[in-house]
Amino acid sequence: QVQLVESGGGLVQPGGSLRLSCAASGSTFRIDAMGWYRQAPGKQRELVATITSVTSGYKTVYADSVKGRFTISRDNAQNTVDLQMNSLKPDDTAVYYCNGNIVTRALYRADYWGKGTLVTVSS
Repeated sequence: QVQLVESGGGLVQPGGSLRLSCAASGSTFRIDAMGWYRQAPGKQRELVATITSVTSGYKTVYADSVKGRFTISRDNAQNTVDLQMNSLKPDDTAVYYCNGNIVTRALYRADYWGKGTLVTVSS
């Protein structure tokens, strides 16, 4: 069994910063792409940022709405992925979900999701 657990959400004023972290644990054999998605009230879940594995060169992709403000990074040794969020706007308010494309020790590949962490940007 694989678990992804997010942390770091909270309330922040517009223009502020937050850092989200996600740790993968359990029966992981290899973690390929990891990413962050978000879902605002009344809206569909959307991609925020993704990062490939070290063997793929840690390539990153960002949603246009967060380019230049958010930075995704990962630590393969710790099985973690972080999202540094700067210059936050009220439109960034959402539940943020961690995602990992993971091969388990039984050599089963699937997309796994965390339960989400709430980010609220408000004065």
